[in-house]
Amino acid sequence: MGVALATDVAAGLQAGTVGLGVGILLGLCARLGDFCTLGALETALIGHDYRRLHIWSLALGVAIISTHLADASNMIDIGRTLYHTLAWNPVASVAGGLLFGYGMAMAGNCGFGALVRAGDGDIRSILIVVVLGIATYATLAGPLAPLRAFIFPQTEQAGRSGISEGLSSITSLDPTWLAAALGLLLIVTGMRHPQVRTSALTVTCAAGVGMSVMLSFLGTTQIAEYSMDAVLVEGPSYTAPVGRSILYLMTATGTAPSFSVGLVFGTLAGAVAGSLWRRSFRWEACDDPRELGRQLGGAILMGVGGVIAMGCTIGQGLTATALLAWSGPVTLLSIGAGAWVGLQRLLMPGDL
Repeated sequence: MGVALATDVAAGLQAGTVGLGVGILLGLCARLGDFCTLGALETALIGHDYRRLHIWSLALGVAIISTHLADASNMIDIGRTLYHTLAWNPVASVAGGLLFGYGMAMAGNCGFGALVRAGDGDIRSILIVVVLGIATYATLAGPLAPLRAFIFPQTEQAGRSGISEGLSSITSLDPTWLAAALGLLLIVTGMRHPQVRTSALTVTCAAGVGMSVMLSFLGTTQIAEYSMDAVLVEGPSYTAPVGRSILYLMTATGTAPSFSVGLVFGTLAGAVAGSLWRRSFRWEACDDPRELGRQLGGAILMGVGGVIAMGCTIGQGLTATALLAWSGPVTLLSIGAGAWVGLQRLLMPGDL
């Protein structure tokens, strides 16, 4: 019993170290490379500036190619991730994505973006992260959990079932080559924007964001194999991990460290490092109570929606889409639609 517990703790510490390193990479790349989901949607839908969407495309293309090549080389095991072990619930993806996207617009950032902004000294973003984490756990394992499980049940499935497998059954082409072709198309699309392809820093940071997905799976796969699945095989996400990190802060002596905790604190550290590098760190608070109330309400919606959809802009939009799980692009499109509604609401005269 004692040996097993020691093994679990050691595996948790190692997974936390992997999460810390990946988080630092993500936070630093997002801060220096201008990677932001809401920012990309806002500048495209309102300002008709598509540079940030091209950055997103580049990052996603790198994530798809690197992840599937690593899987084909048996360096990681995509089939052990929750995106393939749990059956896809389309209703949950759409409903949760819409709720998350609308909340993201109201809050002015997603969970990942709020952590990056917090690293820049934005006190409002710290409050958003805390409220997001509380709402997440209230929906995941708290008083809202039975209702959520009843309306959006989760069931296990045997074997991998994703977009590349579906296309492979139709075309008889190898799923890895299909994934590589899609990833290359996204990279080419991202590089078409002149302000992206002419900036070495932007390209490097976008590639770093994409590589973070593969590195996460690589590290957690290796730890899971030798520790007999003492840790999960997982990639970056910022809904449940934020709640787990808050829980860890309060009950560290009774809670094992994990990839999620390392990821959240690493992201914050990477964002702080990026802000100090750019000399942009400054404390900033909210002078408008109505605005703060709207932002915290948006954080609650993100927490609830993120649990229903089983991920956020990063967990589903980047990580699940990189795996070409069905839930990834559907949730990402739903988040975009919800954010569009929220942004239109904010532009109305006499908005919140």
